Amino acid sequence: MKDKVIIITGASSGIGEATARLLAAKGAKVVLGARREDRLKALAAEITAAGGEAVWQVLDVTKQADNDAIVKLAKDTYGRVDVIFLNAGIMPSSPLSALRTDDWHDMVDINIKGVLNGVAAVLPVFIAQKSGHVIATSSVAGLKAYPAAAVYGGTKFFVRDFMEILRMESAMEGTNIRTATIFPAAVNTELLGTISDIGTAAGMAALYEQVGITSDRIANVVAFAIEQPADTNVSELTVGPTVQAW
Repeated sequence: MKDKVIIITGASSGIGEATARLLAAKGAKVVLGARREDRLKALAAEITAAGGEAVWQVLDVTKQADNDAIVKLAKDTYGRVDVIFLNAGIMPSSPLSALRTDDWHDMVDINIKGVLNGVAAVLPVFIAQKSGHVIATSSVAGLKAYPAAAVYGGTKFFVRDFMEILRMESAMEGTNIRTATIFPAAVNTELLGTISDIGTAAGMAALYEQVGITSDRIANVVAFAIEQPADTNVSELTVGPTVQAW
């Protein structure tokens, strides 16, 4: 982990924020991206004050230019990129009958296109150096279908398929790019606040209150994947509560 250069999207809160703190404490040089400038600035200052290394840049993952820019920031600052953690996402779940089509398109833009844009930005670097690690946040909703999560789950099923094919093609092409897909269950983050459908929000809040885990549990799993030897690929990791809720 020490001195690895790691880009983290969605770094201003939740899983991204917790992961940034942990990896920086372990000696990584973290490059933080998200849309909220004030949160990024405060997190980077906190990491630096604790003796870690961090830089930040406002990042809208739906814009290819923003993704290209944060990869350039990492290279300009630290000379290389070792890992990208594609973590940005939203979860405004609702029944299909509610026809919240704006939410549908937002999820596709952030949860799917955000991953595509991040990979498109970093893949030339990883191919050229014949090494690199792509980590992405999917969800248990990317493994199993749940009512009110048709579109959200669809975006997370996509992430699983895309990441698996990235792993396979890397092996076929000899580019030595590792992948890891994280499948969190109920994690108490700001994602719940993105649910505008009243009924769905109430049900999810009750479930998360009962079985929700903290973001640092997911951060530990991300660190585990990164710390594996270079010849070891941990491709899929599911993280959830110890009680049966799914």
